[in-house]
Amino acid sequence: MNQDFPLFNEDFEELRDLLQQFENLRAGRSHSFLDEDSFEQIIDYYDEHDELPNAIQAAEIAIEQFPYSSTLLLKKANLLIETKKYTDALELLEKAAILDSTDINLYILQTDIYLALNQHEKAAALLEEQIQQFDGEDRTELLLELADVYDDWEEFDRVFDCLKIALEHDPNNEEALHKICFWTEYTGRNEESIRLHSNIINEFPYNQLAWFNLGTAYQGLKLYEKAIDSYLYAVAIDEKFDYAYRNMGDAYIRLRKFQDAIEVLQKHLEIAKPEDVIYEAIGHCYEKMRKFTQARYYYRKASHLSPQDDKLYYKIAVAYMMEANWENAVKSIASALKINKSSADYYVALGQCYLELGKNKDALIQFMSALRIKPQSIGTWQEFIRGLYVSGFFDEAMVQLDEAEQKLGRKPVFQYYRAAVLIAQGRSKEGLIQLETALQLAPRQLRKMVELDPALLQHSNVVELIARYRKKK
Repeated sequence: MNQDFPLFNEDFEELRDLLQQFENLRAGRSHSFLDEDSFEQIIDYYDEHDELPNAIQAAEIAIEQFPYSSTLLLKKANLLIETKKYTDALELLEKAAILDSTDINLYILQTDIYLALNQHEKAAALLEEQIQQFDGEDRTELLLELADVYDDWEEFDRVFDCLKIALEHDPNNEEALHKICFWTEYTGRNEESIRLHSNIINEFPYNQLAWFNLGTAYQGLKLYEKAIDSYLYAVAIDEKFDYAYRNMGDAYIRLRKFQDAIEVLQKHLEIAKPEDVIYEAIGHCYEKMRKFTQARYYYRKASHLSPQDDKLYYKIAVAYMMEANWENAVKSIASALKINKSSADYYVALGQCYLELGKNKDALIQFMSALRIKPQSIGTWQEFIRGLYVSGFFDEAMVQLDEAEQKLGRKPVFQYYRAAVLIAQGRSKEGLIQLETALQLAPRQLRKMVELDPALLQHSNVVELIARYRKKK
């Protein structure tokens, strides 16, 4: 170890020696002379090791020996802020300002105090005044500090304004580039972001963060093709830019270019730590491409990383349902329900599976569980009444239609279902009257009745009524 890290060991030995000299000084024993820089190292050591009383004592002894050191006054003020002695800290900072008003740490510490005292206006006014006195990196740092003040003050548009000014002053500042990406999305100021980052790119065409931010701004405006072009430039400059691949994948999904999305998300997996959201997104793409085996594979990989995410088990179940693999779908929904018993969607899906398996009573129990959770959901009532219809419980279906309409009002789907039940009961004349009313209310929802029972189209009276109505329209 000594051979590998000689410099580290020399520094450690030097620091240990300084701490011993300080202990001798405190104890009144003979000691070597400690210069200002040595005291700074001793104070920093105690501060970093959360030994605040020792750090403060070291600062006080140092200031006694070097009363005109603004750096030592700032260090002590910082320690006082940590111990919430804000008034004492402000007094020290005033002394430090007389000695040296060109150290930006002076204003950053004052800002910290004003924020701790919830005096945002004072903090902002101080920084706005001082920003004009500095240039270069110091100005950028004060602008970033001002952005944080506005963030704490919840003046979010002003946060964006500060970061924009910072980048106009220092276009390659990584911290400002990272932060403005978030605040663009938060404030919705995408057009301004596009102008800002286009200007940066014109001057610095190899700034990959600017390309990335340009992409996110386009994505915020739903201009997905342009967003993808920007991300492609970002990854051409930095092929390990994982967030660019992630966002590009999302943009491809929005464009329904699922194969392209899979390719860029796979690239993300190659260069970054595996994440459940990436596996889930790939699974979603395969599901949309109707490649359900692959979809389940990636949903499972996501669930291994996030075993308490019930939605992933539900997605696996849906992928089984799409292949009419009802038994396996039931198992996956059961896994989802073990984690989350309050999702109406899970009970509905379980009911649908049981209906397909011929377990009608079990299905109805699941639909009723869903209704207890979401009594105001049209879709849930629809599934319950469908379950009663499929099971041949027509009288009960009529009772529940009345109940549904009492709770939710007269909805076209309930009108169509009422027509279907009446026709199934042999009450064709009443059923046709209901069907005509439904066709007048919402002709496009006729498909819901047909989905409920395609055999209804074998009734010549039903077909004639639909044809007559369409002709009239």
